[in-house]
Amino acid sequence: MNIEECNKGAIDSGNARLHELGYKQELKRDLSVLSNFTFSFSIISVLTGLNTLFGTGLSFGGPISYVYGWLITGLFTMVGLSMAEICSSYPTSGGLYYWSAMLAGPTWAPFASWITGWFNIVGQWTVTTSADYSLAQLLQVIILLSTGGVNGGGYQASKYVVIALHAGILLLHVFLNSLPISWLSFFGQFAAAWNVLGVFLLMILIPVVATERASAKFVFTNFNTENEGGIGNKVYIFVLGLLMSQYTLLGYDASAHMTEETKDADKNGPKGIVGAIGISLLVGWAYILGITFAVADIPHLLNKNNDTGGYAIAQIFYDAFKNRFGSGVGGILCLGVIAVAVFFCGMSSLTSNSRMAYAFSRDGAMPFSPFWRRVNEQEVPINAVWMSALIAFCMALTSLGSLVAFQAMTSIATIGLYIAYALPSLFRVTLARKSFTPGPFNLGRYGVVVGWIAVLWVAVISVLFSLPVAYPITDQTLNYTPVAVGGLLILLLSSWFFSARHWFKGPITNIEV
Repeated sequence: MNIEECNKGAIDSGNARLHELGYKQELKRDLSVLSNFTFSFSIISVLTGLNTLFGTGLSFGGPISYVYGWLITGLFTMVGLSMAEICSSYPTSGGLYYWSAMLAGPTWAPFASWITGWFNIVGQWTVTTSADYSLAQLLQVIILLSTGGVNGGGYQASKYVVIALHAGILLLHVFLNSLPISWLSFFGQFAAAWNVLGVFLLMILIPVVATERASAKFVFTNFNTENEGGIGNKVYIFVLGLLMSQYTLLGYDASAHMTEETKDADKNGPKGIVGAIGISLLVGWAYILGITFAVADIPHLLNKNNDTGGYAIAQIFYDAFKNRFGSGVGGILCLGVIAVAVFFCGMSSLTSNSRMAYAFSRDGAMPFSPFWRRVNEQEVPINAVWMSALIAFCMALTSLGSLVAFQAMTSIATIGLYIAYALPSLFRVTLARKSFTPGPFNLGRYGVVVGWIAVLWVAVISVLFSLPVAYPITDQTLNYTPVAVGGLLILLLSSWFFSARHWFKGPITNIEV
């Protein structure tokens, strides 16, 4: 056997499982377990989620809500364990929607695949929108502080400048996602290292520089009941404070969507999911504790009239350096560390989006599917990359009309995406309880128990995060999450009954017989 035949045999062996699932290899399978892990870890990005919503955590409960809330949400994010087990059996770029089809059985497969797939891809688009828009807002705060801050006549960018920044960031992400997967693998590993090193740098540096530090008693026992929402019930406040943690622990389905580009995907895909969640939990809690020791005055940090305009984490950094050295430049540089992490979070999110869009189009679920599923000479689904970026930009345009509308739309990032996470697990523990064939990574006899806990937790948070966040309830204070998610569900059901059920058959093979 010559070298070419040996190489061909190795490739065929590596893609055997994908062939069994009904697909031929079109993407370059070049990712290691580390590379697969870094995509999910970079999207979870504790420096993105925790810093973006740190003000929410301070407003609703303060230290207790996020110090202990992080551990609670982390414990119940075992939906990831259930996903990893299913991923091991069905390692395809389609991920969740393919799993639902296989687990729901022939009768329900098309419908289960349709609902799961659209919740998944719309949720992913909102994650990309949210990450890149958050970076645009952070850059606006950095510019504001660099020019004097709110109280020093600093430049406050208009909403049109913010949306322009958002567009520029998306274009950069499109360029990066046009590169071969080997380049994206490198950037993903760099982003993972940046997140870990950034966390330890900031969690040590900020408390050390700060002239006023919180006591251990404050960090572990303080419960802030003062909020602008007029909510006084402590349990209610604590529940709302959980959003900061649950929003951060999101996006680990990326490891599943990258499996067709991952070596030994039935083993390394699940490892990527579990590893990203586990390491994020440890690193995230360390970061929360470190930064909270630099929290001295919660009302001041949330005050819209402070130098950052109420951007809590930026005010913490800025105050630490300004009070110590008379200048907040060091704090601004620290915000730059966060900005880089958010940038790579958005990049990895767009990567995951494009692979999901590619797979969904490959099965004919999207309008103009043949166009979106095309792969270029570098084996990149470039049309899906551009589509995902364009949709993320259009979603952000809602912020020009109303931030309430924008927040309602991005709420799908948490609830909608978790619904997509839970559906395959639901089918796994019900319709496929006896027929499910586990892969190399499995939970053994605990698989069903873990699956049920995951499903029930998603049901609970779907209700909790739909509760009002301010009283009295008006058009500006109403929590539009149930409206947005419910509206998406109605749209998907309507499209199914009036159209899709006649032509969408679920995952279809692309192997020529």
